[in-house]
Amino acid sequence: MKSLQHTVFISLIAVSLTPAYHGVEIIGGHEVKPHSKPYMASIQFLNKRGIYEHKCGGTLIKSKWVLTAAHCKNRNKAVQVVLGAHSLSQDKNTQQKLKVKEQIPHQEFSLKTKENDIMLLELASNAKINKYVKVLQLPKAKDKDVKPGTSCTVAGWGITTENSKSPSDTLQDVKINVIDRKTCNSKDYYNGNPVVTENMMCAGDHKGRKDSCLGDSGGPLICKNKYKGIVSYGLGCANPKKPGIYTFISKKYLHWIEKIVGVQTYNMTAEGLD
Repeated sequence: MKSLQHTVFISLIAVSLTPAYHGVEIIGGHEVKPHSKPYMASIQFLNKRGIYEHKCGGTLIKSKWVLTAAHCKNRNKAVQVVLGAHSLSQDKNTQQKLKVKEQIPHQEFSLKTKENDIMLLELASNAKINKYVKVLQLPKAKDKDVKPGTSCTVAGWGITTENSKSPSDTLQDVKINVIDRKTCNSKDYYNGNPVVTENMMCAGDHKGRKDSCLGDSGGPLICKNKYKGIVSYGLGCANPKKPGIYTFISKKYLHWIEKIVGVQTYNMTAEGLD
């Protein structure tokens, strides 16, 4: 589950929207129950043939705002968000296709260090909230870090095999486990390239069977029914020593979101997300 232009950016985000990032797709997971994750957004770019195609995932956090990864920014600016989809090619009656008015990546995002890989998309019009399209509540600012070993779920329309050239048509998800930052930064893992900071987190499968991958970038990581991370980077897909790196939705980023969106979105809690 990573952006489609990534390059190896997140094992969970195999392909990124920018030349240096790989988008990520779900590896080793399964198709979710249709419309069981109504907060999921497909972020799509206009291609040379004049057709919008899936590039990244995202999360509807308010009727006019989607949260995703900064590396999913489209420099050509032709971006639309599709809400209410299970199958991207079908489900036409439930889908809402909304143009993106503005892409707002974090001002300190670094493609080199992967720090601050978070972006808000302001939609040109409000999404219509219904049983197919719902808001996912952000965590509270006082919430603690996610403990290593915690089981989390990541979802997206990314590729389902590392050699695939096309995103999944249907929404997939997979359960992975949080890996402590010290291990992720060790010589056997990322060896400090990139450095996994307190505003980032690692999650994967020690047997290398499960991961997010190309096209999954920007999608949500749900831990114990709370929205805790954003698919950001990974070296390849489903490599046990190169687990997915996620942007941790820390107090720092909750304040950044509040400043832009203008409301204290993190005062809400989330339930029933898995």
